[in-house]
Amino acid sequence: MIQRLSFWIIMIICSTMVYGQEHDGYYTNPILSSGADPWVIKHEGWYYYCSGVPGGIGVSRSRDLHKINPPVCVWKVPEKGQWNSTCVWAPELHFWKGKWYIYYAAGYSGPPFIHQKAGVLESVTSDAMGKYVDKGMLFTGDALGDWENNRWAIDMTLLDHKGQLYAVWSGWEGNELTDKTQQHLYIAKMVNPWTMASGRVKISSPDRYYEQGELPLNEGPQILKHEKDVFIVYSCGQSWLDTYKLSYLRLKDSDADLLDPESWIKSEKPVFEGTNQVLGVGHASFTTSPDDREYYICYHSKREKTPGWKRDIRLQKFTFDASGVPCFGKPVSVGEKLPLPSGTTHLVKAKSMVDLEKDFTELSSTARPYTYWFWMKTDRLRRRYLRQKSRIVTIVRSPLLIRCQLTGLLCSSIRSCQIPQGTILTDNFQIAVII
Repeated sequence: MIQRLSFWIIMIICSTMVYGQEHDGYYTNPILSSGADPWVIKHEGWYYYCSGVPGGIGVSRSRDLHKINPPVCVWKVPEKGQWNSTCVWAPELHFWKGKWYIYYAAGYSGPPFIHQKAGVLESVTSDAMGKYVDKGMLFTGDALGDWENNRWAIDMTLLDHKGQLYAVWSGWEGNELTDKTQQHLYIAKMVNPWTMASGRVKISSPDRYYEQGELPLNEGPQILKHEKDVFIVYSCGQSWLDTYKLSYLRLKDSDADLLDPESWIKSEKPVFEGTNQVLGVGHASFTTSPDDREYYICYHSKREKTPGWKRDIRLQKFTFDASGVPCFGKPVSVGEKLPLPSGTTHLVKAKSMVDLEKDFTELSSTARPYTYWFWMKTDRLRRRYLRQKSRIVTIVRSPLLIRCQLTGLLCSSIRSCQIPQGTILTDNFQIAVII
């Protein structure tokens, strides 16, 4: 009779962290010392981060929300003279029906920056870090098809509501000769991620007391969904000043017409703003922890009080109040200890092979048959795992053979050990299996 046993798995992964300050069970801000307009999206256990890179747009991915890896350039700007050759701003990545789409703003070089328009890229495959094709400029004017009067537009994002796609962005009422122009929020219905189905509708203007200042503007709209609520969280208060902050529009009813400005209710006060220690917070994106139990806001903050665009990237948890409104709290200061997002794999200091051998020999004769360990140092297995997540991988270390299927959590028998799906097998990987 084969007795089924349960084992704890202690996984020890030796890796080098590129970005993000992680210590024993916590992290600190900033998670990226320099950056702006952060966009992070979670898909199939990966966190994808999209950003501008020299000469194009880059995408990186990480298993850990609080770590941003170096990006891979997925698109290079065209030769000089094209509408999108320069001034590529605030790209963001969306997944829709098996492909990825990157929305960005670009325009002929300034100052003044009066030529910005919205564009979109489509992935060739389902690989977010693979090749992309340019689907061209998006129409952001009033009368659908009137390209001669296409309007200035930045910060476009995608909203999928009840199976219907919408584009939301920041724009000007008319094309101007100065970039000292008020910005408003617009929405339009879409046929697909690169084609509009309607002209634009203005749903927000900088008309509240907290939106005033040197140049009133609404920009950086981002979608936040919670239960039946749909929010458009946006930035206001001048991105170059320490007054930059967040507010929101809330869809008054899930069955409301999104193209009706009356369907959107604006907050009477800011929902997230800076402190004496953390300046000019804004242009956020939202996601959840690895186990989906917690909500997180990723945002940028000014690094100095002097007007300008020197910023870093920060991350912190938030909740919702009883009325369903997001509660972002106050931005935490540099160096403040924050618990790792729920479900994050905790790294443990690896033992040497000598210590593992010693641990094994010191076990009692009764315990020894039920205690096993193995060691792996091969890039081949790691590549195989990344390519074939659902396949059974066999690791042999004489005299024990442990069959590892890359799903689940605990061992179910002496010879069958299950590693949690999403585990990254590095070049130096050790596992101890203890009863």
